Amino acid sequence: MPLPKPKKDETKKDFIDRCMSNPTMKAEYDDNDQRLAVCNQLWKDKDKASARDGPAIAEREVRTLPKEQAQVRVAGEDDKKIVGYASVFYDGTPGTEFQLWDDLVERIMPTAFDAAIARGDDVRGLFNHDPSLVLGRTTSGTMQLRTDKKGLSYSIAPADTTVAQDVVGHIERGDVDGSSFAFRATDVDVRLEDGVEIREIRGVELFDVGPVTYPAYEAATSGYRTREQVAVECRAALAAKGAVEPVVPPKPAEDEESRTLKDWARSLTTEKN
Repeated sequence: MPLPKPKKDETKKDFIDRCMSNPTMKAEYDDNDQRLAVCNQLWKDKDKASARDGPAIAEREVRTLPKEQAQVRVAGEDDKKIVGYASVFYDGTPGTEFQLWDDLVERIMPTAFDAAIARGDDVRGLFNHDPSLVLGRTTSGTMQLRTDKKGLSYSIAPADTTVAQDVVGHIERGDVDGSSFAFRATDVDVRLEDGVEIREIRGVELFDVGPVTYPAYEAATSGYRTREQVAVECRAALAAKGAVEPVVPPKPAEDEESRTLKDWARSLTTEKN
């Protein structure tokens, strides 16, 4: 079960009350002070996310593929296209699993992109997930997406722009050979299998796909959900099922300002008494 998210038009008080009583939060943070601190942070993150990238950004994730799987290349002579795989489906082999954490693997299932393609999600073709480096777009017809037994592939018709032609040149020279996609999971199953936590992605809302310079470079996912956040949710979901023991993180260390304020409050109480 995912962590609670503020709803549209929900007041802070209503959200905090709902967050504090949420089963996942109670399982993961049995200390009331810790749970309250996390709930407050979730509320703050909502405001930051809305101002920066829209309401869905707090739930967005990024996954990448190395050249062996991404197969990014420029196809054609006169009518060049940027083609590659943004994701591969789990086929029962370790090479098609994404190592999310030490004891947590993620599997993109063959149904993951069906709904997104059927809905006609407005998916951008971006270089390095940068919205200023647009290569194509599904709704404009300059990028096509399809799935096969291997995974999700894309084909982009690059424009006669500096960005697009630079990316084409870098791919042709072998400077760029990775691929990636950004998404929000809409259908997820978490379970324990031979002592390993398994997260299966069965459905997504798809935001963008495209070539990337660093296929496994974590800094490229700035502003998106971290692997740690996803791992916490998976562990909480398994704990709610009784499959694992919940992990209670230590209380955050007090900063100097907090200690000073507490000392000041104690001095007032001492003087009064």
